[in-house]
Amino acid sequence: MDIGKSIGLEYGAATRDAFGEALEKLGHENQNIVVVDGDVSDSTRTQAFRETFPERFFNVGIAESNLVGVASGLAASGKQALASSFAVFLLCNAYDQIRMSIAYPHLDVKLVGSHSGISLGEDGASQMAIEDLALAASLPNFTVLVPADEQAAAWATRAMFEHEGPVYLRTGRPDAPKVYSSDTRFEIGKAVRVRDGDDVTIIACGLMVAAALEAAQHLSNKGIEARVLDMHAVKPLDQIAVIKAANETGAIVTAEEHTITGGLGAAVAQVVVKEHPVPVGFVAIMDTYAESGDPNDLFKKYGLSPEHIIHEVESVIDKKA
Repeated sequence: MDIGKSIGLEYGAATRDAFGEALEKLGHENQNIVVVDGDVSDSTRTQAFRETFPERFFNVGIAESNLVGVASGLAASGKQALASSFAVFLLCNAYDQIRMSIAYPHLDVKLVGSHSGISLGEDGASQMAIEDLALAASLPNFTVLVPADEQAAAWATRAMFEHEGPVYLRTGRPDAPKVYSSDTRFEIGKAVRVRDGDDVTIIACGLMVAAALEAAQHLSNKGIEARVLDMHAVKPLDQIAVIKAANETGAIVTAEEHTITGGLGAAVAQVVVKEHPVPVGFVAIMDTYAESGDPNDLFKKYGLSPEHIIHEVESVIDKKA
């Protein structure tokens, strides 16, 4: 991908790679962690944990409902269980099992969905999870994390095991532009301000954080200073940061690699409408599935490019009181 390259962002590892590396490190520190995978460990990057701790790794095959059931049983027995597969298989195929076996009994299971969004590219719509955030966030007591880069993914992997309760962590396939340095600190439920600005706020997650930074730089050349927030936790949402952004900048644009229904934009809009109404714009996949293609081409076709963010920002600024 080329998001962020025009403003000089360097590329690091994919978030799935950073997750896999962090998981293997945590396996040495925490003997209670067990991993259940759906025969895709080479792709989800749990293979390093599998090779280092074979006695704590279980491949249940291409059977996501069974995968969730095994993970919930291990959690009920006192283990910190992680279940991993492609996001679309994990959330869509096994949703009823997630609801009844993890969310309802509030078990300490960590779900990691890789190959999320349309940045999956050439594999096509059947492999692209564009509804996973909405599905996970709708489950009571679930925490939903969407890291922007390799550093954020490593942090999120550790944070979800330190957090008691069910967590969904979304990772992606392509290498990700670096947003953070290695000493950045995060807290679940606290957005990170990655760029200052007083004219508008762009609230983004995942790869769209880099797209937001690129858009903000180009907007600055036009005399518009945009604040950029990395909302790495879609749930619990940092409502204080959203209200502060609405109050101080008077307009908000959200940006997510997800369908417009039920994701980050919907969560932000709920807060803005209730607490501090201001113009809000949305950059997301409109009510459609994508097709197979180069990720850069897909981002442009389905409305996720920095240019789309710029257009939406200019639209909401025109609506400011």
